[in-house]
Amino acid sequence: MSAATITLFILLLAAILFVTEIIPVAATALLVTFLLFLMGIIDAETVFSGFTNPIVILITGMFVIGASLFETGVAKKIGTLITRFAKTEKQLLLAVMVIGAVLSAFLSNTSTTAVLMPIVILIADSAGYSRAKLLMPLAYATALGGMITLVGTNSNLAVQGVMQNESIQPFGFFEFAKVGVPLTIIGIIYMMTIGYKLIPSRENQEKKTFAENETAAGAEVSAVHSKNTRKQVIAVAILLTTVVFMVFEQQIGVPLHIVSIMGALLIVLTRTMTEKQAYKSLDMSTIILVAGMMPMATALSETGAAKMIADTIIGSVGMDAGPYLITGLLFLLTTILTSVMSNTAAATLLAPIGLVIANSMGADPRALLMAICVGASAAYASPIGTPPNTMIYSAGNYRFVDYIKCGVPFIIIQLIVCLVMVPLFWPFYE
Repeated sequence: MSAATITLFILLLAAILFVTEIIPVAATALLVTFLLFLMGIIDAETVFSGFTNPIVILITGMFVIGASLFETGVAKKIGTLITRFAKTEKQLLLAVMVIGAVLSAFLSNTSTTAVLMPIVILIADSAGYSRAKLLMPLAYATALGGMITLVGTNSNLAVQGVMQNESIQPFGFFEFAKVGVPLTIIGIIYMMTIGYKLIPSRENQEKKTFAENETAAGAEVSAVHSKNTRKQVIAVAILLTTVVFMVFEQQIGVPLHIVSIMGALLIVLTRTMTEKQAYKSLDMSTIILVAGMMPMATALSETGAAKMIADTIIGSVGMDAGPYLITGLLFLLTTILTSVMSNTAAATLLAPIGLVIANSMGADPRALLMAICVGASAAYASPIGTPPNTMIYSAGNYRFVDYIKCGVPFIIIQLIVCLVMVPLFWPFYE
């Protein structure tokens, strides 16, 4: 049995365990990694490589920075301001999605989620709303906002890189907005109607994390901190500085994950939060889940398992299937792969395939490549699809099937919109 086939069987086992939740999801992630090692698919160095991955480090730092907003009372002030305008749960949902989408168009989705999570949860707990009804829309909003600009998500940059290497006219900075803005508007409408009904209304957990401290003791701590203007100013200053560094990452030359850890370190050094508070703010289940599944992404790529999936699906319809069918298949294939591996990896893998198919059809490759970009951001049906999806998992008290119930219908809607909008702005044939 080939390494690619073994990898696919382990991936299937992971999917079953994630859906049934027979064991905790973080334990499933580690089990999958160990199985890959025991079967000789990955080496010892790769087993824990996810824990030093820039995305995991970025999440870790942003947990602390996000927690400082809660601990100092900044989140409470911002929450009070938002609730002045959003007096109902639906109005709050709308505000959360609009703010999340706008921020994630220019910041990383992970950073946007980490900043807004404590604010959203504080408002939800104070007003008696279900966190689950608000956190999943936040994750959707960050994914949708990432489709509006070139820098909104790394998958856009990955496809852009392939285009430049092949001397194809690259997409403009806001060219993605032609599809991204309509999809964001449709996504907001979906989450306020159909999606809202599909999201479970579970009771908020009492488990304490950086975003889950609204217990009696936590309320007292927040009340004390809210009077400490110095700490609030420092927390906001560090957050804004982090944001600026992230927006101008390429110009400044400091990677996002280093910026986030530097920000977290400053939070502790300035005594805005104590060391113990910083450690408590880390949701280890989320960190282990993200880090534990990264070796699977490596295995899918290096063994050729991901390409095997792509070749099988594309080969089943043939190159002469027509541009709309091929575009739809590329979108769905990218969506499937980005649910189990990083969106950047999925886009990088499929962009060259899209180019080959477009050339064989004599079609403009920009249409197929834009469909791949959109599909790479459509990881709504899996909590491991994107870091924001994973970050809200514990805080919202979700189950794996919740993502499937809410995500699959929206993926279908997004597919339809993609098939209508993409050929409109980037025709297959001139």
